[in-house]
Amino acid sequence: MVMGLHANKRKKHSLVSSFRFGFIGIASAASKERNMQIHICISVLVVLAGFAFSITKAEWITILLAIGGMIALEMLNTAVERTVDLYTKEFHPLAKQAKDISAGAVLFFAIISVVIGLIIFLPRILAIVPL
Repeated sequence: MVMGLHANKRKKHSLVSSFRFGFIGIASAASKERNMQIHICISVLVVLAGFAFSITKAEWITILLAIGGMIALEMLNTAVERTVDLYTKEFHPLAKQAKDISAGAVLFFAIISVVIGLIIFLPRILAIVPL
């Protein structure tokens, strides 16, 4: 029943407010998180490469899903880290495990995204660069 008490105290936000909170979260991550800034810079370069190499519609969809997934996962990782830090400043093995697993999810998706990029762009790069 405790959950019910907390749920009743929550304010209902308008749809516009919900979007505003989301944009605030994106802006906060983009301005304060070094890894997010790296992901954004790489994403801009990949999008420019997509235009330069005239990738197909299916390749654009794949690239955009990889970029969106990477940025979303990085924000979730940041949220997990902030939540764990809010809960405890002292070392706790479960807190470390939560942070490590969250960081591992980001790393795993980053590796998959690089592989996707190589599959799409490497043949095009090799076609113009003589070996």
